[in-house]
Amino acid sequence: MPLSRPVAAQFEEPAQSENLMQSLDSLVINLAKSQKGFLRAADAVPSEFWKASPSVGRWSAAEIVAHLIIVERAVIRKADRVVQNPPKHVPFIKRLHLPMALVESRLVRRKSPIPIDSAMLRDKEGMLAELREVRERSFSFLQETKSRDLSEYRWAHPALGTLNTYQWIQFISSHEIRHTKQMEEVSASLPKLIDNLQK
Repeated sequence: MPLSRPVAAQFEEPAQSENLMQSLDSLVINLAKSQKGFLRAADAVPSEFWKASPSVGRWSAAEIVAHLIIVERAVIRKADRVVQNPPKHVPFIKRLHLPMALVESRLVRRKSPIPIDSAMLRDKEGMLAELREVRERSFSFLQETKSRDLSEYRWAHPALGTLNTYQWIQFISSHEIRHTKQMEEVSASLPKLIDNLQK
């Protein structure tokens, strides 16, 4: 005899809650791991070359950090707004999106549609402190909403397609991994830059 819906739900909800908690734990771990890797890469860039561009058209370390701050802050602010209202229905076909591996890869270069405010380009320690503060806000958002399932809240990414709230949080990690590679490129180019400046 099949279980009635209310009775069946009693068995399903703990499993769903457990899966959600595992997903949240993974997101927190990924956020912490990606930032640790990024900060390690940023540490390799001397303060005196923090705002120096490796070459024409390439971002300095300061610009990379400013970009990360802008993007993560925008994602969390959007998530804060979206989850204040009931989720909107998104057809299955529109839920499909490109994999996060594309975000992490530097094989495909994209020009950011978000301009960098030059006022954000400050000293190294001040900018890295601000980046950590933004990450703490992301952690706080997950903590504040951990009793809710936000997987039905979705909005579009300009290149990947439509992502749900948790996919957007994973995007923050993947995006940071992408720019960790860029920061490593900046660090690797510094000896040549220093040589050029000394000539």
